[in-house]
Amino acid sequence: MRRSKEYYADLFARLGERLEGFGTTSPTRAVAEAAVAANPWFTLSDVRFAVDALRRSMLDAEVLKEWLARYETVGRPCGRRVAVIMAGNIPLVGFADLLYVVASGNIPFVKPSSKDSVLMAYVVGLLRELAPGVPVEHYVPGGRYDAAIATGSDNTGRYFHALFDGIPSLIRGSRGSVALLTGDETEDELRSLGRDMFRYSGLGCRNVGLVFVPQACDLDRFARTVAPAREEVNPKYYNNYRSLRAQLRASGAPFCDGGTFVVTEGEQFPVALSNIVAYRYGRVEEAYAWLKEHDGKVQCVVGRDALHPRAVGFGEGQTPRPWDYPDGRDVMEFLASVSPAETDHGTTEL
Repeated sequence: MRRSKEYYADLFARLGERLEGFGTTSPTRAVAEAAVAANPWFTLSDVRFAVDALRRSMLDAEVLKEWLARYETVGRPCGRRVAVIMAGNIPLVGFADLLYVVASGNIPFVKPSSKDSVLMAYVVGLLRELAPGVPVEHYVPGGRYDAAIATGSDNTGRYFHALFDGIPSLIRGSRGSVALLTGDETEDELRSLGRDMFRYSGLGCRNVGLVFVPQACDLDRFARTVAPAREEVNPKYYNNYRSLRAQLRASGAPFCDGGTFVVTEGEQFPVALSNIVAYRYGRVEEAYAWLKEHDGKVQCVVGRDALHPRAVGFGEGQTPRPWDYPDGRDVMEFLASVSPAETDHGTTEL
């Protein structure tokens, strides 16, 4: 059955309305606590933030209308079977792919991460209550699929490429995010940057791990300003920080102590979770040259008026909108590119 853009905008906006106040009522707090119990890297604060960010940035009625207006193919009853393999590093990180597949008129066969199955099951349940006929199915290994969207690490990415060889696939690996500072940022902007850095214990691809700073930047002041409150830090993240700090002290390597993280100087993304790397530049062109060279590893660039196609403002790193596609690859265009001929004749048994 053909569905209009208005239908999908209304459906997902109503889902957003159902998520309002998540974590503040007894039933939804129980869901949030179950999600934290299933994944100790999640905190109640992170879970509530993730749901509210989804509601405000992706499931807002006007946002949905603006996004869907960009596509002519929305609502056509394509019916292609799309395997959707989700990551679980942050709460509801895989929901956007579900949104894209349903709104494109296709059928998602979803495999949520075991680390984020509680929240995903809850949200899908709400969606089915609103639209009992909404086509959301469970992924079955060895099933027949017309296309695939899979997200994971670089190692799992190689596995996904082999698994879905022969059908159109969108495979995502590891990425990180950066911030570009000019030296005249306000304390409010830096505190907002801190939220882009430390929300979700730094585990998301939109978390800033590398910061471009002018040569004269006072890193101690920077660390004090962006530092989260100690009570907001996941104990697992804090233990990583203590271990890394001890290693740096033992080796005599220079670092700035942020109290819950360390800042070191370098030119590459950090390896350790509780490490922020500061890249000192003499001219801002050096930062842009680095971004061009490493574009395949950069998810987004946080800053004030940064010149980059995936640039966002301070404090906006963790609130992507529907058109802020991972890796800059338009998922709706990808789904539209899976032609009817491939659907009819090119399906692959996996």
